[in-house]
Amino acid sequence: MNDYVYGLKKSIPIALGYFAVSFSFGVMCKNEGISPLLSTIISATNVTSSGQYAGVKLISACASYLEIFLTVLLINLRYALMSLSLNQKLDSSIPTAHRLLFGFGITDEVYAVAISENKKITTKYMFGLITLPILFWTLGTLTGVLSSSIMPEKLLNALGISLYAMFIAIIIPDARRSYKILFVILLSAAISCLLYYVPYINKIGLGFKIIISTIISSTIGALIFPIDKDVDGDVDLSSEKINDTKEDEDAI
Repeated sequence: MNDYVYGLKKSIPIALGYFAVSFSFGVMCKNEGISPLLSTIISATNVTSSGQYAGVKLISACASYLEIFLTVLLINLRYALMSLSLNQKLDSSIPTAHRLLFGFGITDEVYAVAISENKKITTKYMFGLITLPILFWTLGTLTGVLSSSIMPEKLLNALGISLYAMFIAIIIPDARRSYKILFVILLSAAISCLLYYVPYINKIGLGFKIIISTIISSTIGALIFPIDKDVDGDVDLSSEKINDTKEDEDAI
């Protein structure tokens, strides 16, 4: 089978899921007063649900360019780590220009599928794997924006909370597997509440609130739960860590 076609087939479940989520994003853009053209451009050039959601909220709140830039950069920073990891599985003959395009198309689900391949990844396979997710993510957004004007209000309200449900679905499985992750999530939520309700502090912009809560909670989590290393500098994989790692691999 042609590698491009193989990549397309592997991406079909991802693409279908992305259409549904980006449809909800398009509805949210319509509610925030973002035009159909701009909403579609945002999805076509970002392909990231949480980053786009935060960006649109900041745009509607008239946040500064710096605030929007730093917030979206921080939220999407994980994709850089995924790209570096996946780069080790790419065929050595793949040019840099193609690797940069792969980095643009990397998402959590695309990375999970690609990294699970038991052979070197080719250019055709990666292009096939990212084509449908990007296309369906963009089309879903456009469809959501255009359909929101004719959809019943109750249905629009229901779709409005689907993104929140998606975020919860992302963090709950990891929180159930690891008390460390659960601690960081709860700490981040507590810091966010303080930044939202405490007088004077609540004057801080939404983007900077996200940045502050993320940096503080992740830093405290790293200090309390450091990765153990032996005297040679190697990571100490105790039985607990091996089990945690195996559970993560099974989840992927």
